[in-house]
Amino acid sequence: MNSAGTNRPDLTAAKMPASVVEEWLAPFLEHLATERRYSRYTVRNYRQAFEDFWCWLARSGLADRGWDRLESRELRDFVIEGQRRFSRRTLHNHLSGLRAFWKFWMRRGRLSQSPLVGLQLPKLAQPLPKFLTEKQMVDLLAGPQRLIENGSLDPFTAWRDRLVMELLYGGGLRVSELSGLSFGQIDFERGFARVLGKGNKERLCPLGRVAMAVLVKWLDEFARSRAADAPVIVNARHERLRVRQIQRLLKRYLALADLPADMTPHKLRHSYATHLLNAGADLRLVQELLGHVNLATTQIYTHVSVARLKKVYEQAHPRA
Repeated sequence: MNSAGTNRPDLTAAKMPASVVEEWLAPFLEHLATERRYSRYTVRNYRQAFEDFWCWLARSGLADRGWDRLESRELRDFVIEGQRRFSRRTLHNHLSGLRAFWKFWMRRGRLSQSPLVGLQLPKLAQPLPKFLTEKQMVDLLAGPQRLIENGSLDPFTAWRDRLVMELLYGGGLRVSELSGLSFGQIDFERGFARVLGKGNKERLCPLGRVAMAVLVKWLDEFARSRAADAPVIVNARHERLRVRQIQRLLKRYLALADLPADMTPHKLRHSYATHLLNAGADLRLVQELLGHVNLATTQIYTHVSVARLKKVYEQAHPRA
């Protein structure tokens, strides 16, 4: 039986041979993790995409066909059947993983062509990103100070937690980028961080006046090491804070500020982008700050600018 809330079918009947894993899947996943620097969640999802596809091939009698002999019509059959078993989002993610798999082996000369070229997928509904208002962000960021004042939190943890939220919101960092951030990546004079994002792509992230002030206080009063490879965000033993620990940390302050519990560190990044655009920032600049490859990815945030545009129109147009 499927677990609650998922659309995953039971595919345990077909077991992938060790030879397929060792010769085809493992090198591909190693490339994603080490060369492309994809998050472990993306690597996990791409592995699942491959496993689900292989199980479908086995049930369809195509597992022995050979990767280079699969045809577009067979991939279309997979998509058609997949629409009955997967959500549209999962199906799109699966095909992204399979495209990356074929591209990897084509570049290495083991595959000559991809059967996914020209493959049409059902369109995705574009859900609007969830974000906090500027007032909600103020309430959230005030949480550590409130806990210090009522004596329920020590200064080390309070300033660490404040720094986490200031960097997520002030710098638009992904939670994985924040977890991996070291002091050598920060330019204290100019106030920005140099981070490696998705696809091993480097970008500069201005951190903002407030985030930099908190960072300097943290460095002066709490950091044990200023070495270039020393982690910025640490636990009480001065070990690098992991992604899940940062996620749990945020939940505490969401509850304290009476904010939705489903807000995640990534939604602080949504708030960062939304507030920039709402204040008139150029869309392409926000694209660069977020590290998005495609402008379309950034455009999902423009919905919040409609109110601002309407206000400008009413102030400037003679017929408004």
